[in-house]
Amino acid sequence: MDEGGSRIRRRVSVRKRNRPSLESVFAASPATELKHSDEEKDDDEMVAGSRRRKTVDVQPVEVQPHHLSDSRVPRFNGRLRIRIPASLGIIDSEEDMFGDYDSFAENSFLAQVDDLEQKYLQLPEHRNHATDHANEDLCSESDKHNTLNVTVVGDCTELNIGDHTKNQSRHEDVSIEPEADILYDVPSSQVLFFENLHNSSSDLGGPSTEEKDWNSSFPKTVNEELPVNSREQPQQTVESSSKIRTSSDANRGKSLKDHLKSTMTGNAKAQTPIFSRTKQLKETLLSEEINVAKKTIESSSDDLGPFYSLPSKVRDLYVQFKGIEKLYEWQHTCLTLKSVQERKNLIYSLPTSGGKTLVAEILMLQELLCRRRDVLMILPYVAIVQEKISGLSSFGIELGFFVEEYAGSKGKFPPIKRREKKSLYIATIEKGHSLVNSLIETGRISSLGLVVVDELHMIGEGTRGAILEMTLAKILYTSKTTQIIGMSATLNNVEDLQKFLQAEYYTSQFRPVELKEYLKINDTIYEVDSRAENGMTFSRLLNYKYSDTLKKMDPDHLVALVTEVIPSYSCLVFCPTKKNCENVAEMICKSLSKEYLKHKEKEKQEVIQNLKNVSGGNLCRVLRHTIPFGVAYHHSGLTSDERKLLEEAYSTGVLCLFTCTSTLAAGVNLPARRVILRAPYVAKEFLKRNQYKQMIGRAGRAGIDSVGESILILQEKDKQQVLQLISKPLENCYSHLVQEFTKGIQTLFLSLIGLKIATNLDDIYRFMSGTFFGVQQKVLLKEKSLWEITMESLRYLTEKGLLQKDTMCGSKEEFQNNFHITKLGRASFKGTIDLAYCDILYRDLKKGLEGLMLESLLHLIYLTTPYDMASQCDPDWMIYFRQFNQLSPAEQNVAALVGVSENFIGKKASGQAIRKKVDKNIVNRLYLSFILYTLLKETNIWSVSEKFNMPRGYIQSLLSAAAAFSSCVLHFCEELEEFWVYRALLGELTKKLTYCVKAELIPLMEVTGVLEGRARQLYNAGYKSLTHLANANPEVLIRTIDHLSRRQAKQIVSSAKMLLHEKAEALQEEVEELLRLPSDFPGLVASSTEKA
Repeated sequence: MDEGGSRIRRRVSVRKRNRPSLESVFAASPATELKHSDEEKDDDEMVAGSRRRKTVDVQPVEVQPHHLSDSRVPRFNGRLRIRIPASLGIIDSEEDMFGDYDSFAENSFLAQVDDLEQKYLQLPEHRNHATDHANEDLCSESDKHNTLNVTVVGDCTELNIGDHTKNQSRHEDVSIEPEADILYDVPSSQVLFFENLHNSSSDLGGPSTEEKDWNSSFPKTVNEELPVNSREQPQQTVESSSKIRTSSDANRGKSLKDHLKSTMTGNAKAQTPIFSRTKQLKETLLSEEINVAKKTIESSSDDLGPFYSLPSKVRDLYVQFKGIEKLYEWQHTCLTLKSVQERKNLIYSLPTSGGKTLVAEILMLQELLCRRRDVLMILPYVAIVQEKISGLSSFGIELGFFVEEYAGSKGKFPPIKRREKKSLYIATIEKGHSLVNSLIETGRISSLGLVVVDELHMIGEGTRGAILEMTLAKILYTSKTTQIIGMSATLNNVEDLQKFLQAEYYTSQFRPVELKEYLKINDTIYEVDSRAENGMTFSRLLNYKYSDTLKKMDPDHLVALVTEVIPSYSCLVFCPTKKNCENVAEMICKSLSKEYLKHKEKEKQEVIQNLKNVSGGNLCRVLRHTIPFGVAYHHSGLTSDERKLLEEAYSTGVLCLFTCTSTLAAGVNLPARRVILRAPYVAKEFLKRNQYKQMIGRAGRAGIDSVGESILILQEKDKQQVLQLISKPLENCYSHLVQEFTKGIQTLFLSLIGLKIATNLDDIYRFMSGTFFGVQQKVLLKEKSLWEITMESLRYLTEKGLLQKDTMCGSKEEFQNNFHITKLGRASFKGTIDLAYCDILYRDLKKGLEGLMLESLLHLIYLTTPYDMASQCDPDWMIYFRQFNQLSPAEQNVAALVGVSENFIGKKASGQAIRKKVDKNIVNRLYLSFILYTLLKETNIWSVSEKFNMPRGYIQSLLSAAAAFSSCVLHFCEELEEFWVYRALLGELTKKLTYCVKAELIPLMEVTGVLEGRARQLYNAGYKSLTHLANANPEVLIRTIDHLSRRQAKQIVSSAKMLLHEKAEALQEEVEELLRLPSDFPGLVASSTEKA
C-alpha cells in the first residue's frame, strides 16, 4: 500500500482535467442516451477498433446480470456500459494506474460520486426498490437468459447487460433514468469492483441459494477463462468478498466512494491480466479450419477446403518460410488425384528439382492436422534429415505438432506416446526400420497414418536397400490403414514397385527450368538430341585463348567452360575422386584473373574466418587459396562443420564454384546454372544412367535461372559408351534382400519371429511372397526356390543360437514348426546388430566383464568401435607404436586383454617378421579405438587428423559410426541381464561420442543444425541452455553471433522451441501417467467384473 500510495501522491494535483461533472451527466437528455441507431453502433465500432490497435486484448468473461443488483448500482434499461478513454495509459504504465483521477480530495471524481450517491439514496422510492427488487430480479425467469459481458478491449472496458424489453416493463415502478454512463471513467483495473459490489448487495438483500451457487462458481469460471499465471488476483478478490459477507453491518454503511477507493488502492498493487485476443482469434480460426478440413476428408468430398484440406494458415506459412505462393500445375493435379483422396498408396516420379517434396509435405500435414495421426518420413542421409528437421520445425511450432529426429544415435525407442499433439518422425533408412519395429512391438503401428519415402530407387542399392524393403514390407503386412508414398527422380521398373507397394503411379516430365544437355569432345561441344542419328548434334566450338602452359594444366578446357558462367552464376564440377576435386579447384584458381578476387571480397573473407573458428584456428591449405576466388571443393573429406559453412556460402552466392564428388548429387540440394562432369566415371567405375541423371538434375535453379546446362567431358575412347549412356533407359531396381545375407533375409526372419509377425515356416513364406523380393523372385532366383532359401535361412539362425524350434501338436511336418527367439536373438534384433558380428560382440562383451578397465574410457571405446570399419582400416605402424607407448600401464593392459601385445606392435613398426598369428580385425579395431580415445580427450579433429595422418572427414565419419554403434550395443545389452553393468556406462559414452565436445556445449548441440563451432559462439554469447535458445529473438542472435544468417537464426530458434516442447510434453505425460489410476487396480477390476 505504501508503494501504491506513493504513486498516487505523485499524481496529486498534476493538472486539472476538463471533465463534465456527474450532475451534468445525469442532467443529459434521456432520449439522447436511449438512442441506439446504426450510426451510434458504427461510431462505437470505430472507437473500439482504434483502441484495440493500441492495446492488448482480454477474453470476455460472462456472468449473470441479476447478481450485480445493488442499492448503489442503478440499472439503465438493461445496458450498463463502462468505458475507459484510450488516452489513459492504465495497462502500460504503473505511473498511470489511476488514469485521470487527481486525488481523493473533495473536488475529485470520487467526491462527486459520493455526493451523487447521497442524493440518490435520499429518494424514498429508490431506497425501497434498491433493496426489494434486488432479490426480485434474481428470481426473474426471463433473466436466466441475460448475460453480463465484461470485455476489456485495450483501454476500453464494456459491461453489457442484455435484458429483454418485456422484462423491464414488469418493473415500471423502478423508473431509473438512463443518463447512465455514471462510471464512464473507471479504469479497466476496477472491473473486479463489481464482484465486491455484488457481495455487498448479497448481504443487504439476503442472497438466495442460487446466488450462493453463483458465488462459489464464479472464481472457477474466471479461472477457466484466464491463464494460470493470472489466477491469483480473482482468488484474492474471493477472499475479500468473504470478509465483506461476514461484516454485513459495516458494508451497509459503506459508501460507493469507499468501495471505489478501497478497490482502486487494492488493484494498484495487483497486475491487470493482459491477454492477446488477436492470438486467441487466430488459434480459434485455425482450430475451426482444421475441424472443417477433417470433416471434409472424412466425407471424401470434392471440396478440399482452403488449401488442399488444410487451414489457410498453412498456405501463409509456405509464403512466409519458403516463399512459395503458388503450386505447379502437376503438383495440383497430383494432390487432387482420386487415388490420393482415397488414401491409396502412391509412387510418383519427376525429374530432379521438379518440386516432389512439397507434395509430400502437404500430404504429411493433412495426416498430422486433419486425420490426427503420426507420420514417418524416411530420407537417405543424416545431412538431409537435419536439413528437413530445420525446415519443418517452424511449421510444427505454428501448427501444433512435433518434429522428431531419428538419425545417427538420436531417437527414442519406442517413441513417446503423445497425449494430444501428433509427431512427424524424420529418419534415416536404418533408424526408420528400428522405429517401425518398436511400433509393431508395442502394438502402435496403426498410429502411423502415413509413411513417406524419398529416393525410393534406393530400395535397389545394397544393404540400405534391403533395410528399406524390410521396413515397407512390415508396414504393409501389419497395418492396413497406413498409407505409403514413395517418390524418386530415377525409377524405371515401376510395375514391380507398384505390385510390391500395391500403389498407384503418377509421373510427369515437368521441370521448372529447361535443361539442355551437352557433350564435349576435344574443343567441340555437341548438344544431346534424341532425334539425331547418333544422338547428338554440333553446337559450337570453344573460343578461349589458351597459353601453352595452360593447355598442359587444363587439357579438358575446364577453365574456358567455367569462366563462361562464374562469378555471375553458379557452377558445379563433378570429379571422379576426392583428390581430383582438390586438384581441379587449385588448377582453376591458378588460371583465373585477379578480377575474381574482388567479387564479394568481404564476404569471402568472412567465410575463411568462419572456417577457422569452427576448426580451432585451422584452415585447409587448398581452401585458403581457392575461397578468395569464390571456389571450393566439396567431398566427404571435409568435416560436417566445414561442409555446412561452404554450402551456406554457395547458396548465398558468396562461392560460385564447387568441385565435388557424386555424393553431392544425392545429398543436400545445391543447384547451379551449369553442371560439368569432369569424366564419365565415379572412381574407376563407368557412370550409370541413374547417377548421370542425378548429377545433371542439379542444373537450373527454379526462380533464378531461365535455363540449366549440363556438359559431359569425354575422351574419344569413351564416345560409344557415352552415347549409350545418354540414350538408354534408367537402370532397373532389384531387391537385395537375399544378396545381403546377414543384413537382409536373416535379419528379417529374426525380427519377424521376435515381433511375432510370423512364427512358423508357412507364415514366413507367405510374408516373403509379399516382399519386393517375392515380386521379383522369378527374375532373381535361378538355382533355388524361395521356399528353399527360407528353409536355409531359418536353419542357419537356429544353428547360430538366435532361434529355437518347437513342433506343434507333435507334428513332424516341417512347415508346421513354430519358432521362438532366444535371448541372444532378441538382443541382436533389438540392437540392430549385423548378424555376422552378433556372436563376436557377445564374446567381446563377456570377456570384457572379466577385467573391465574403468580408469579411462579406452576399454569401453574398444567395445563400441564398429566391426565393419575395422576391416577397412590400414594402420600406420609407427604411429600405432608411438600412441601405444603414450598409454598408461592400465590402458596398455586393455591391449593385452584383447590380445594385442606391445611386442607385436613393435615388430610391425620395425618391419620384423611375425611368427605368432594375431587376428587382424582385433589389431585394426584397437587402432581405431586409439583414434577415438584421443579424439574424446582432445575434442579437436584437426589435431587428431595430424597425429594419425588421416583425413579429418574420415575421422569424423568414424566418430559418427562409433556413436551409432554404441547406441546399438546399448540396446543389445539392455536385453541381456548379464550385461547390466554396461547399461549406465554405454549411455554416457554414446552421448560423448555423439557430440564429442566439452560438457557445457552438449545442451546446445542437441538442437538440430547447431554444430560445435556454432555452439561455442552461442555459449560465449550467453546462450548456455536449450531454454535460452528457445526464447531467443532471431534478430538479436543475428547481431550477437558473427556470420549468422537470418534464415539460420530462425531455424535454430524454431528447432530449440520444438525440442523444448517435446521435453515438456514428455514430462507432462510422465506426471499424468504417475497420477493415473492403474487399469488393474483391485477395486476397479472387481467393480467392472460385477457390471459384466
